[in-house]
Amino acid sequence: MKVAVLALQGAFIEHEQVLQHLGVETVEIRQLRDWQSCYSHPVGGQADAVAGLILPGGESTVQMRLLRELGLLAPIRQAISNGLPVFGTCAGMILLSEGRLGTMDIRVRRNAYGRQLGSFHTIGSVKGIGDDVPMTFIRAPYIEEVTSADCEVLSVVDGHIVAARQGRQLATAFHPELTEQQAPSGELSTASRDISRQSLLDNDTRLHQYFLSLCE
Repeated sequence: MKVAVLALQGAFIEHEQVLQHLGVETVEIRQLRDWQSCYSHPVGGQADAVAGLILPGGESTVQMRLLRELGLLAPIRQAISNGLPVFGTCAGMILLSEGRLGTMDIRVRRNAYGRQLGSFHTIGSVKGIGDDVPMTFIRAPYIEEVTSADCEVLSVVDGHIVAARQGRQLATAFHPELTEQQAPSGELSTASRDISRQSLLDNDTRLHQYFLSLCE
């Protein structure tokens, strides 16, 4: 199996490391030609087409601007609409929401926890996975509203929706890619400066495995 990872900005390397740990090949999407080389509509019969796409955490405003400038926004939106499985984490969840890519029926509040509570770690329940899922939030959003019955709430933390699924689309407000093999890179290392090292020692790949099951 091969999975594409949007590599314009943010924590894409950490996702790649988790997938590689699970024996999954990854391909970075940096330019339109990267996307065109690894994805076509299933009717096209492209033998090496990716089975899914990950939209990583980072800065959603920057990622949206780059998607537009690079000509990636429309083809990625179309691919997801055509049924390509996608996993959006933190900023990636924002990208999937209404008003951005708009492929999930969710309304999202950006930087919902504010600066003081912007980075924290907890253990929560995720439907279909377990009651002991480690969750690292970094200046995290949350889902304010699910706007259709097609979208299923998977997790609620402190009264806020932090994970949802709609068909083959999976979204989390937290960062499941931050495990003992990975520490946050780039901008995320600054944002997570006050998170204890223990929050990065969970080594829990269940959410990625759940996503891969959607890709089969």
